[in-house]
Amino acid sequence: MNKVVSNNNDNNKIKASNENFSQLLEESFSKENKKVGGLVKGKVLAIEKDSVLVDIGFKSEGRVPIKEFTPPDKKPELGDEVEVFFEHAENKFGDAVLSRERAKRETAWEVMEKALKNKEQVQGNIFSRVKGGFSVDLNDAIAFLPGSQVDVKVIKDNSYLLGTKQIFHILKMDRKRGNIVVSRRSVLEEGRAEAKKEMASTLEEGQIMEGTVKNITDYGAFVDLGEMDGLLHVTDISWKRISHPSEVLSVGKKVKVKLIKYNSDSQRLSLGMKQLNEDPWKGADDKFKIGNKYNGVVTNIADYGAFVEIDKGIEGLVHVSEMSWNKKNTNPFKLVATGDKVDVIILDFDMQKRRLSLGMKQTISNPWDEIKNLLKVDQIHEGEITNITEFGLFVKINEHVDGLIHVNDLSWDGKIEDELKKFNKGMKVKSKILELDAEKERVALGIKQLDRDPFEVILNDKFKKGSIITCRVESVQDAGLEVKLENDIFGFIKKTDLSREKEEQKPLRFAKGEKVDAMVSNIDKGSRKVYLSIKAMELAEEKKAMKDYGSTDSGASLGDILGAALEAKSDEKNTKETKNKKK
Repeated sequence: MNKVVSNNNDNNKIKASNENFSQLLEESFSKENKKVGGLVKGKVLAIEKDSVLVDIGFKSEGRVPIKEFTPPDKKPELGDEVEVFFEHAENKFGDAVLSRERAKRETAWEVMEKALKNKEQVQGNIFSRVKGGFSVDLNDAIAFLPGSQVDVKVIKDNSYLLGTKQIFHILKMDRKRGNIVVSRRSVLEEGRAEAKKEMASTLEEGQIMEGTVKNITDYGAFVDLGEMDGLLHVTDISWKRISHPSEVLSVGKKVKVKLIKYNSDSQRLSLGMKQLNEDPWKGADDKFKIGNKYNGVVTNIADYGAFVEIDKGIEGLVHVSEMSWNKKNTNPFKLVATGDKVDVIILDFDMQKRRLSLGMKQTISNPWDEIKNLLKVDQIHEGEITNITEFGLFVKINEHVDGLIHVNDLSWDGKIEDELKKFNKGMKVKSKILELDAEKERVALGIKQLDRDPFEVILNDKFKKGSIITCRVESVQDAGLEVKLENDIFGFIKKTDLSREKEEQKPLRFAKGEKVDAMVSNIDKGSRKVYLSIKAMELAEEKKAMKDYGSTDSGASLGDILGAALEAKSDEKNTKETKNKKK
C-alpha cells in the first residue's frame, strides 16, 4: 500500500517539474521574441574582417557589418557594450540579424519626437538637393527641407547651403512612412523676431543708418537694415526731381539713410536720403528772383516740357509752350536733350510748393514785335514749308515764327487729301495772310484765297435762284440725282423734284452722264451746293405758257396752250440753229 502511494507522489513531482520547465521555457522564448523589432544591448565577442560578432543574450549571436560603425561611433573592441536593432531571430545560417545603423536611426527618431513634442531646435547637415528642397541628416534620421522653408526671403541660388550644418525646427513626423519635415525658415524668423525686438528698442528718429536696397517699386525703395526693413519714398531720395527710384538706386546697392519716422505700433520705418544733405531750397527766395536770367542744365524731359536745374538741387519746369516762340506743338525731345546747357528766365516762383516755372523763349527777343511791323492782313507772303500735318502746312515767316495754312484753306474744292499730296517739306509756297494775332502768337495763311472763289463767281454771274441751268447727271441715288454744273460745282435734284407728275418721280429714269435742264431752287453756301428742281421748271413753263397763249377761260384747252408753247419754243430753237450755221 505504502509503495503505491510513494510511486504516485513521484509521478506528481515529475509532472509538476515538467510543467514548470515548459512555463519557464515559454517565458524565456516570449522574452526573447519581444526583443525582435526593437533596440537591444549586446556585448562584442569577436571582431572579424567584415563584421562584428555580438552577444545579445539570445539563443544565438548576431553579426553586425563593421561598416555600420560610422562616426560618431568609436571603433568597436572586444568586450564593448553596443546598442543594436534586433531585426530577425535568425537568418539562413541560424544567426540573429542585427543592425547598428537601424539602431542609430531609432535612437535619432526618439530624440526627434521628443524635440517635436517640446518644440526644441535640432541640428542637422544639409547633404543633398532633391525635388522641391533638400535632404537633411539629423544625426542618422533623414528629413526633408522644403524650398519654402529654407529662408525668410526668396533666394534664387541657395546651393551654398549644401554641406553645411544648420539649425531647424521639426514641423511634422510620420514614423510609419518614415517622413520628417523640417524648417530652417522658422528658426531664422524666431531669431529675427528677437533681433527685431532688440533693434526696435534702440530706434530713434533722426539717427543715421546703413542698409541694402532690397526691392524697388514705382513709389520708392525698400531698404534692408539688417533686422528690419524701411521704406525710402521716391520724394525722399533726392532734393532734385526724379521720375523713378531706379534712376538713382538699384537692388543690392548699399545706402546710407536717415530715420525720418518710426511707428512703434506698426513697426514701420520711413527713411530718407536727401535729408542727409542740406536743403538746397533754404534761402532760395533770396537768391532767385522772377524775371532774372540763369544758365541751367536739362535734367529730365517729358511730353509736356523739360526740367532744368539752375542750381544744385533746384529745378524748374520749362513748359513746352515756353520753349520756343514758334514750335509750340513740337515734341520737347526734338528741342532739347538731357545734359544740354540752356538759358532760362524765371516766370513764376512758389517757395512753399518749391516750384519754379521757367521760360526759354523769353531769353531771346520776341519775334512777334518784328512781325507786327512787317506783315499785314491780305498781304502776299512767300515762305518755305517747315512741317506738314494732317490739319495743314506750317510755313516759315522768319527764324522763330511759322504760319499755318489750314487744310480748309488749301483749295476751294475741299479735296483735302489730294491737296496735301501736292506739297513737300522744304517747298516754297505763296499764300495770303488771313489773320495776324500777336497776342495769341498766331499767323493764319491761305492759298485758295489767292484766287477768287469759283463758287461765288458762278453764283454772282450765272447761277441765280429761279434760273434754268443745263447740268450733267453724276450719280443716280435713291434720294435723287447728284448733278455737275460748271467749274466742278455740284448740285442735287431731290426725288420729289424730278417731275410734276408723281409717277414720273423716279431717279432710275435717268442715267449717269445724261444732260438735264432744271431750275435753281436753293443755294447752300455752307456746303457749296446748288439745289435744283425739274418740277419747278415745268410748273414755271406751264405758268408762262398760260400767260402767253391764253387761258382755259378764253375757250382754249390746256393741250392747245401747251402745244402752242412747245411749237413756239421749237421755232425759237430752229431759228438759233440756223443763225449758228450761217456764222
